[in-house]
Amino acid sequence: MAYQVPEPKIFACTQSMELGKKIAKAYGAELGNVLFSHFSDGEFQPSFEESIRGTRIFVIGSTNPSSENLMEMLLMLDAAKRASARHITAVIPYYGWARQDRKDKPRVPIAAKLIAKMLETAGATRIITMDLHADQIQGFFEKPVDHLFASTLFLPYLKSLNLDNLTIASPDMGGSKRAYAYSKALESDVVICYKQRAKANIISHMELIGEVQDRNVVLVDDLVDTAGTLAKAADLMMERGAKSVRAITTHALLSGNAYDKIEKSQLSELIVTDSIPINKESGKIRVLSCAELFADVMHRVHHNTSIASKFLM
Repeated sequence: MAYQVPEPKIFACTQSMELGKKIAKAYGAELGNVLFSHFSDGEFQPSFEESIRGTRIFVIGSTNPSSENLMEMLLMLDAAKRASARHITAVIPYYGWARQDRKDKPRVPIAAKLIAKMLETAGATRIITMDLHADQIQGFFEKPVDHLFASTLFLPYLKSLNLDNLTIASPDMGGSKRAYAYSKALESDVVICYKQRAKANIISHMELIGEVQDRNVVLVDDLVDTAGTLAKAADLMMERGAKSVRAITTHALLSGNAYDKIEKSQLSELIVTDSIPINKESGKIRVLSCAELFADVMHRVHHNTSIASKFLM
């Protein structure tokens, strides 16, 4: 009698529970049952409340701060390993701490590498993530990494806007490769912002390389944190004669007074994914769900079929 590969089981960390439910529904499965026990000092313990022996499991959870999000993922991976799961795939829509991907000055950590090793040690046998802050972070892992691009969500939306005189913009030099990829897909011009920082999250100076007069500009970035860069870039481009400025950013961290900056800026729209939950409603923020993208890739991974079509960039 031929051995039947069991269907995978899908679980979610606390922060990504809503996204996990959407992914499970898109996959055609129920979200698995995990019980979190909490101690009075803040310690917590996840427990799989169903057998996962011999199965493939997907654990969904973004690892952005607070560090509890990362700790939840690590504990769930360890629990799955000790419960004899056959394959343990960490589905990390937003790979947090990724901005620390190199030593940019002496005596600092490379947090992105450290977390990769922690995930593997905890039990992850595969990683599925989206729009890493730097592509080379994939090389920090010894396990397979499926690095998805949110361009599969953003490009159809941008095309639906039918913007004339479209120009793609990068808010900094580091994002120029991403901007050029979008411009190639949309057959548009490209401009680049050159910025200097006084310190983290504080911009001391910004200049624009390129022409935006009478153009509809779309800023492209992997994440938005305090929104200072996007707000300043939008204001600068409108000063230089742009018709409109909108932004697409995959991961909406939106910390501090980011929502106020967006509302007061000259951005007409900020388009993001739900890789991280949005904490406030805003008329300027449009959320495109990444649930179907992840569900499709998870299905392909489980059935050992190609996911090349998900790599538009």
